[in-house]
Amino acid sequence: MAEKLDMVLVDKPWGVRALPAPFSASLNRDLAQPIGEIWFPAPAHRDMDLLVKYLFTRENLSIQVHPNDEQAQARGFVGGKDECWYILDAEPDAVVGIGTVQELDADALHRAALDGDLARHMTWYPVQKGMLFHIPAGTIHCIGAGVSLIELQQNVDVTYRLYDFGRTRDLHLADGVAVSRAEPFAHHHIQHVARGADRILLANDHFALAQMSSGTTWPWNKPDPRYADLTPTDGTQIIIIPVEGAIWVDDMVVGAGECVLVGTDCQLRLEKDAHILVAWSKA
Repeated sequence: MAEKLDMVLVDKPWGVRALPAPFSASLNRDLAQPIGEIWFPAPAHRDMDLLVKYLFTRENLSIQVHPNDEQAQARGFVGGKDECWYILDAEPDAVVGIGTVQELDADALHRAALDGDLARHMTWYPVQKGMLFHIPAGTIHCIGAGVSLIELQQNVDVTYRLYDFGRTRDLHLADGVAVSRAEPFAHHHIQHVARGADRILLANDHFALAQMSSGTTWPWNKPDPRYADLTPTDGTQIIIIPVEGAIWVDDMVVGAGECVLVGTDCQLRLEKDAHILVAWSKA
């Protein structure tokens, strides 16, 4: 049975004072703190392998890194954190930092984090609406100011801050340096996503992400041979994220700014010009 996921507003020092559409109408009246993230966590009665977030940045986030499954489990977590970002909007000069210009060993990375020079070592990419970035675990990264995006990640809350642009939050240099790959970022992890084609955008060992605009029941009834091991099967948890427009899931209307958890047996219909993301986990 389809189930809408509750939203949780998370205040962040780098967040915004007014949420952009589609969240702006009612939520902004009650904002007491700058909001940086909106989470769609698992319902109380079940677990989920994936987590969907919206992020809104007024300032740079920290330069940070996430461990892989093996590294995270050695530190007491259930798993690591692969993630991807789908850019919803960006100011003209907005950038994200991913990877380093040149490879740094552990000592050089530690020194750069301590002396505040790490941002200079990062590679900064201009961003615009419709870009998709895959951030594998171990990749040093930073979302810059003036960006709105949807983040899909393994549902594990483990982040190691390496540098925080003068804010007073704790850093996690020992763990962060230990799990980092301080090296140039592989460009095949960056896409410019063209609207209109129903297709799988990304698949890795943990999750797949697709886009839809045709109103069919794709992708779970039309396996993509490139990703056969990630095709949803009976019992797979699928998250639908409307980006623009509204959809009907069974008899439920779901609009932009909402998320709905479904199974492979759901009946799905998109209104004209709707655009949705569909995510599911390998597990």
